[in-house]
Amino acid sequence: MATLARLQARSKSIAQQYYYRNSVVDVFRTKENDAAVKIQSWFRGCQVRAYIRYLHRVATIIQKQWRGYLGRQQYQAIVKLAYYTMKMNLYNAMAVRIQRRWRGYKIRKYCFNYYYLKEYLKAVSETNDAIREALEEFAEMKEREEKKADLEREEKERDYQARKMHYLLSTKQIPGIYNSPFRKDPDPWELRLQKAKPLTHRRPEVKREQSVCLSDWLACTSARSFPRSGILPPIDRKRCQGPFRDISEVLEQRYKPLEPTLRVAEPIDGLTEARAQLQKQEWARNVNDNMFLPFSSYHKNKKYVPTMHLSSKYGPDAYGTQHFRDENPKRWICNKDFQTVLPSFDLFSKYGKMYSKAGQIV
Repeated sequence: MATLARLQARSKSIAQQYYYRNSVVDVFRTKENDAAVKIQSWFRGCQVRAYIRYLHRVATIIQKQWRGYLGRQQYQAIVKLAYYTMKMNLYNAMAVRIQRRWRGYKIRKYCFNYYYLKEYLKAVSETNDAIREALEEFAEMKEREEKKADLEREEKERDYQARKMHYLLSTKQIPGIYNSPFRKDPDPWELRLQKAKPLTHRRPEVKREQSVCLSDWLACTSARSFPRSGILPPIDRKRCQGPFRDISEVLEQRYKPLEPTLRVAEPIDGLTEARAQLQKQEWARNVNDNMFLPFSSYHKNKKYVPTMHLSSKYGPDAYGTQHFRDENPKRWICNKDFQTVLPSFDLFSKYGKMYSKAGQIV
């Protein structure tokens, strides 16, 4: 019993001690839990950071390989372009050299051939002399024809004037103005008036209008639709005599055709047509129209045509002979020599010095 009483007396202290011990354990358990969480978070962070560093190294290796591949491709493209440019420059230089040689040969053989030009100019001068003589004969013939036509025109005009002034002819009772009694001989116009016939004018023909039916006239409802009479016929009387002009001349002067200016008469595309015609003429005067084919045998099968001075049986003239570059003073226009013209640079320097001197004087 005593033991039970002691236990009952100590029960409160035991309960307090049990509660205290349990609370202390909870506090230590919370600290341990927090420490374990902190250790786990640190460890897991180290693992994640190590994995991210590994991913960065792998990505860097992949990017390095890919960028190296792109750089090598770009470098190969640049090298190919430089090689192609260098090759094209070489080909262009070779083409320019070939063209230079060919054009020099063509110019020396066809364009500036002295003997060919000499024969050509000789033929041109002979042709010009023949054409000039023919033109002079033709001009004389045209001048004679024009003089004859002018005389015939003047004669017709005098006859026409005589017919218009036939009323001035003298009669037995009254002398005319060209047959004055104070003159010994009558005027030539008096004789011309005696030979001429008086000028008569044709009467204008009157057009007859179509007859209007009575039923059509009655069917008209408007005052304007009634048939009207035409132009009245001319009065049958004689025309007044006098120096009046002919009706045809008056109408010709009144209704003369329009004379357009040069700007209106010429087409708007005249310059284009002239350029096209000039291109056609230049194409027709070309010496060699065949295409230049350096890598073919087309030019080997072509027959060689020698020049005029090589194909002649007499052969070319040697330098220093009598007829080499001979002159014909009879065809000279004047005895003065040609005046040399100063180049633009010399003129500029000359007038520049003059202006500088004038500025210093001022």
